Amino acid sequence: MSEATGYDASHIQVLEGLEAVRRRPSMYIGSTDSLGLHHLVYEVVDNSVDEALGGFCSEIDVTINPGGSVSIRDDGRGIPVDNHPQFNRPALEIVLTVLHAGGKFDHESYGVSGGLHGVGVSVVNALSEWMEVQVRRNGRIYWQRFEKGKVVSDLEERGSSDHTGTTITFKPDTSIFEETEFSFDTLSSRLRELAFLNRGLKITIKDDRSDKENIFQYAGGIISFVEYLNKNKEVLHEQPVYFSRSKNGTQVEVALQYNNSYAENIFSYANIINTREGGTHLMGFRAALTRTVNDYARNNKLFKNEMKLGGEDLREGLVAVISVKLPDPQFEGQTKTRLGNSSIRGIVESMVAEGLGEYFEENPLVATTIVEKAAEAMRAREAARKAKELTRRKNALSSGGLPGKLADCSDNDPAKCEIYIVEGESAGGSAKQGRNRHFQAILPLRGKILNVERARLDKILKNAEIRNMIVAFGTGVGDDFDISKARYHKVVIMTDADVDGSHIRTLLLTFFYRYMRPLIDAGYVFIAQPPLYQVKKGKQANYAYSDEQLNELVAGMNKPVIQRYKGLGEMNPEQLWETTMDPEGRIMLRVTLEDAVEADRIFTILMGDQVEPRREFIEKHAKYVKNLDI
Repeated sequence: MSEATGYDASHIQVLEGLEAVRRRPSMYIGSTDSLGLHHLVYEVVDNSVDEALGGFCSEIDVTINPGGSVSIRDDGRGIPVDNHPQFNRPALEIVLTVLHAGGKFDHESYGVSGGLHGVGVSVVNALSEWMEVQVRRNGRIYWQRFEKGKVVSDLEERGSSDHTGTTITFKPDTSIFEETEFSFDTLSSRLRELAFLNRGLKITIKDDRSDKENIFQYAGGIISFVEYLNKNKEVLHEQPVYFSRSKNGTQVEVALQYNNSYAENIFSYANIINTREGGTHLMGFRAALTRTVNDYARNNKLFKNEMKLGGEDLREGLVAVISVKLPDPQFEGQTKTRLGNSSIRGIVESMVAEGLGEYFEENPLVATTIVEKAAEAMRAREAARKAKELTRRKNALSSGGLPGKLADCSDNDPAKCEIYIVEGESAGGSAKQGRNRHFQAILPLRGKILNVERARLDKILKNAEIRNMIVAFGTGVGDDFDISKARYHKVVIMTDADVDGSHIRTLLLTFFYRYMRPLIDAGYVFIAQPPLYQVKKGKQANYAYSDEQLNELVAGMNKPVIQRYKGLGEMNPEQLWETTMDPEGRIMLRVTLEDAVEADRIFTILMGDQVEPRREFIEKHAKYVKNLDI
């Protein structure tokens, strides 16, 4: 067999050093797009934060430099520079060039740490065009340079210093990353989060490309975090509930506060790592919250009959931050999105039950307010359940159980199918005629859907347009959502390029974020980009998707005919297909969720009850508006 195929021992490759990282970067940082790019900074910053967790660091400075590099400086102990006994090379060099090398595998150097795999900073080195490291330690300054993960200079002494700490500067490798432009706002959001989670730690970010600067330092820690999350909401009790407990080397810290909205907003962390997919610590918190509130209500005779509040009732309007710190966290993968330690669930459940129980006994008014909010949610949930049942019965009577307005596609493979949510019957008619019926489905909307930011699920389910979407998608909604039942793996929002179209798009995104967020997390939600202009010269027609493209098109033309599209209905089916729906030439934006904290804040400002924050937002961002439709 080996002779026939030419496959023998000589074909077996052994990748030495950091070459494996450069060959398969996504295995280590998740992706090579914008998310992976910013993850490089987080890996380096996490090392500095680990120093802060150990009590050795009080300030971290992040600087975005002109030319595409980033510098991270801390006042920690400084990476060791003495020779490693096994390799007979400086420890600094080993840390930066050898995978699974670091000071976090025992509990002497770091009692608690987020970066436990020992691959973080060495991976950043491997994926950088160059990296320079300055260490202030032992009264001296040390310096070393690397290129693409390889040593290009020996460790050098470069003067003396009265301070300690580490400064790492690196430039991402343009041959590996799809984009190398760092976002000040994206980095600021993560650094703000880290400052909340590390009470008193001062984190500064500067952008030397634009002179922007943010300083984050919060004496209140996660209490300040909850107050920030509730900033534009009407809270039901003035002070957040807070408690902290420690047991067998595990620390549990919880802050929570209820508001009058209908969505839950819970952020969980393990060793300051954002566990976006939750895990055992979140399970323990939820179980303790449900049991403790029910016990309090029953013992204080706040219930009628044998009423029992469900977990979803108690999470309505809840803003909570759960932070656990433990010696040996077990994360799923290097990107650490879910905590898996089985013992943590019981520990967290016990500590939260104890902390909540004590707080409720000392603050009965707050406890009663929470019970009343949850009881109201329970009654609405029962109404929503009846509305869902009614929706199912009605759909069972219609053809195939699908909305009559839906023009479905013929393919049954969800991975190949896409559905366009189209504004208006006119545009819907053009889309139905212009589409590829094999894999493209069309669902036209009549007018604007309900603003779900200001309504409970029972009211939301009475909205015909929302019901049609839920049934068409096949996933269910809210707590019943099941992404494995999705009938389409592309849900495309296609609205007019005017004020009404923008409003409808925002309403839809609010609905997806609040009640169908797994669609966004899975990368199934897209925004179609129809052209803004048609430019005709004789019989030839070209399309421009921005003012910049328009200027390029008309440059040098003599008296072109320019049409500004305000609505999709202005295009005939062939034009709509050619410009917006043909996979070969269309432009679509995938909706991603890089920062859940910021997303929640923006949706609250734009779609919430309070007018003043919305006015301030519009005034601040008005100068960036393009293509204003008046």
